Amino acid sequence: MTELEKRVRTAGLENAVNTVVFACHGAAKSAGWWNDLETGQPLQRNVGESLALIHSEISEAMEGHRKSLMDGHLPHRSNFEVELADAVIRIADLAGAHGLDLGGALREKLEYNARRADHKRENRLKDNGKKY
Repeated sequence: MTELEKRVRTAGLENAVNTVVFACHGAAKSAGWWNDLETGQPLQRNVGESLALIHSEISEAMEGHRKSLMDGHLPHRSNFEVELADAVIRIADLAGAHGLDLGGALREKLEYNARRADHKRENRLKDNGKKY
């Protein structure tokens, strides 16, 4: 597959991710998470706080997986699955708030990782190779 073919194939991924960013940030803005509830004025939310909230969703996913829990709000889904979705929502919202091209960054990172020597199976099997 040529480099152009790879880019065309991954363009769908890039657009899909940026659509998720648009949807999640739009939903958060509509719900008032980016405005002062009393005045309606835009908020400058703390990036560190947003990252900590993303981390909390990942921690909840780990706990749900560790205990094989079902989700309390979507009882037909595992807590692991729903908390990962919450993490994606928070990541997409943060990316949207900062005008990040998350889809483009993801495409480029996947392309880069495909060429990384330390991600190759034969190198991961070596002593001191990446096991996870």
